Amino acid sequence: LFDAVNCLAKENARLLVLGRKHMLVNSSNWKREIMKEMQNKADFFFAENISEDDAFLLYATLRSGKHCRFVTRDFLRDHKACLSDSLTRHLFRKWQRGHQIAFSSSAEGRNINFLPALRYDCVVQTTGDTWHIPYKDVFEEKYSYEVPRKWLCIQQK
Repeated sequence: LFDAVNCLAKENARLLVLGRKHMLVNSSNWKREIMKEMQNKADFFFAENISEDDAFLLYATLRSGKHCRFVTRDFLRDHKACLSDSLTRHLFRKWQRGHQIAFSSSAEGRNINFLPALRYDCVVQTTGDTWHIPYKDVFEEKYSYEVPRKWLCIQQK
């Protein structure tokens, strides 16, 4: 969390970190001085320890406007499963792809790489005799917010 906050703060992004109250108790996982340093770089909201904090995350993101992005390792599957119909689930996934920033740590764990949220819909697109097809050239587990970033362009002659 410390590395992610530092990385995003360097971009002068306005940050809201949603956490749980146990993070305020000095422990081996949550050092008081590190928490204070992060709180100087970001706003924090601490939910109850037993809370369902995803609801806070979704509300804060929606309430903050269409340009707001969020970072979480959660795939939000439970929330998609609660949606009543396939169209609503499709719209949620599309919204999620456009607002969730994916991240990965380096092997050493010190560098964090953020993949920006997509500004386009990652589906087969066609214009006239040309198709653009998103693909991955290596098989790896795909999460709902991760989409292929390579495109195959096919043109009929």
